[in-house]
Amino acid sequence: MDLKGICLLFVILAVALISSTEGKPPSKCQCKIAARERRNCGPPGISAADCRRAGCCFNASVPGVPWCFTAKPKKVKKVCPADPRIRVNCGYPGITAKECISRRCCFRAHPAGVPWCFYHRTVEEGC
Repeated sequence: MDLKGICLLFVILAVALISSTEGKPPSKCQCKIAARERRNCGPPGISAADCRRAGCCFNASVPGVPWCFTAKPKKVKKVCPADPRIRVNCGYPGITAKECISRRCCFRAHPAGVPWCFYHRTVEEGC
């Protein structure tokens, strides 16, 4: 592949990356990356606002490394919601705890009037 082809491929990939993450700025946790581990995420001279709009992290405090860099993936975990009012039913009336757990759902046999077998919620973990 010649130089023009490589440049065109780079532009296409950059546009695809920007459009797929646009409007989703990373959290502070996602941007806590050692300077030596940063992977470039924008063209030279990109502004902080354009970098963040592209879904990347921006930090210009360390010279000689990318200032606009790829964010770490979000860390998420599944939790059983504590608030019974937000439970989403995962079972049926009379389901046993064993049957519920085999469906990979949460089971709490209280309080009355809410699902006892219910789906996990996905939450972002802290830093």
